[in-house]
Amino acid sequence: MARYVCKRVLLAIVTVFIITLITFFTMNAIPGGPFNSEKASSPQVRAALEKRYNLDKPLPEQYILYMGGLFQGDMGISTKTGRDIRQTITESFKVSAKIGGLAALLATIVGVIMGSIAALRRNTVIDRLIVFFSTLSTAVPSFVLATLLLYFFCIRLDWISVWDTENQNIILPVIALALYPTAYITRLTKTSMLDVLNQDYIRTARAKGVARPKVIFKHALRNALIPVITYVGPMLAYILTGSMVVESIFTIGGLGSKFVTGITNRDYPMIMGTTIFLAVLMVTMNLISDIVYKIVDPRITFD
Repeated sequence: MARYVCKRVLLAIVTVFIITLITFFTMNAIPGGPFNSEKASSPQVRAALEKRYNLDKPLPEQYILYMGGLFQGDMGISTKTGRDIRQTITESFKVSAKIGGLAALLATIVGVIMGSIAALRRNTVIDRLIVFFSTLSTAVPSFVLATLLLYFFCIRLDWISVWDTENQNIILPVIALALYPTAYITRLTKTSMLDVLNQDYIRTARAKGVARPKVIFKHALRNALIPVITYVGPMLAYILTGSMVVESIFTIGGLGSKFVTGITNRDYPMIMGTTIFLAVLMVTMNLISDIVYKIVDPRITFD
């Protein structure tokens, strides 16, 4: 187990390094720069800004300087706001983590419950309703749902103020973020649950007279959750960073909106900082998911 974890950690470090390499040289390959839109700036001012951010140096040297600062915990300074990138990411991630964490928790709980009910009530009206809901939810994009929620609950019903940015209600963003993962987990749980319920050890447990709740929760559901855990890890990393479109619709100052703004403004330090943060979060969640496999099913071995 320890050997496997060490191997995965080293692989994660290599993965993040490759992502930084690709992101850095790709964003610099696109024509233009962070100061090209500053029409009022004179060539002297622009040259001074480029020197301040090491943009006057060759790309390989820029990358080495950036990685050297990154290893020391320095993600750079925004070319547009002049704020420290690490501080900006920390503040923005608190907003995204609050909304994304609730959305991930809601999606996991509701998805597992609905998927289990659909499997246990197969070919009944309840099963068909759940299948219809999951299919419809998978087909509806998050930005469409977010727009509909905003229109009905904020404009038509006036239950939530559109402009209440200080005491912003997080219910609608959570629902918009959780709908698709809920539908996917529901379908995944149902498929896995049906497969487990047809296994020989389940039939043996029933033949021995084991109570139905014990068969379902101790034997069937525990093994059926393994594919769900595979999905929950990357899903959590994705949701925690915040949906860029959902955050824009609900005017939430989360990490996703900062990433979009960074791309629009060609803010190189912001793009690198948010990309690296997302990559680290993603590989960490995948590693945690693999470790949880062993806890859920001790029969799993790591090679």
